Amino acid sequence: MAPEWSGDLALLVGAAEAAGAIALGHFRGDVETWEKPGEGPVTEADLAIDRMLRAELGAARPDYGWLSEESEGQPDRASRERVFIVDPIDGTRAFIAGQEGWGPALAVAERGRVVAAAMHLPARGETFAAALGQGASLNGAPIRASGRAMLEAAAALVTASQLKDELWPGGPPPVKRHFRPSLAWRLCLVAQGRFDMMVTLRPAYEWDIAAGSLIAAEAGATVTDGEGGALEFNRHPARAPGVIAAPEALHRALMARRRPD
Repeated sequence: MAPEWSGDLALLVGAAEAAGAIALGHFRGDVETWEKPGEGPVTEADLAIDRMLRAELGAARPDYGWLSEESEGQPDRASRERVFIVDPIDGTRAFIAGQEGWGPALAVAERGRVVAAAMHLPARGETFAAALGQGASLNGAPIRASGRAMLEAAAALVTASQLKDELWPGGPPPVKRHFRPSLAWRLCLVAQGRFDMMVTLRPAYEWDIAAGSLIAAEAGATVTDGEGGALEFNRHPARAPGVIAAPEALHRALMARRRPD
């Protein structure tokens, strides 16, 4: 592991767990909440975590750029060699509802690729982590994606709207559909092998997918955008054209249905 990535991974894990402690102080309490026009809810916990992370991570790596769901990024972030990509609470709706499927998702991207990542789910006591080329872990123990090769009845984290006929020229995949509230957590669950795949063909914000994409890939899943292309980060605008994460054979089968020619 590159020394910087090792240090960055430790930094992200510590920061994610500190962020989780802040969130738990508000969880299932009388937390102030409001709507961001066209983007969904945000809470005072999201903003408190964002302020802490920007201060702590910025002090530790002052030369890194900053991209977060809850604060303005730097105008020059695209020119920075490395950038923090941060979602203070991925799964804010679940957090507000008192459910457990939420947590801080933090990543470092270097020249467009994620090299270190952590997602902490404090209400579940789980910390997922990965560094490029070094595998993925849950609470320090290695994890691996499913080895499933058969598409029929595969356990898929996907919404019904993403299985409409018009999105799959070769026919919607015959999977068993499941739902979890956080995109980052869905990717981590694929990494853990609890589900075989996750699919979203909607544009996805980078902060929702950066951490989970590396964790799933380092656990052995094939992770691409919704068209089968490589994910790239620290772009303008900070969105990817969907995400598909699955074992290699399942990913091939999905792409054959997406692009049957």
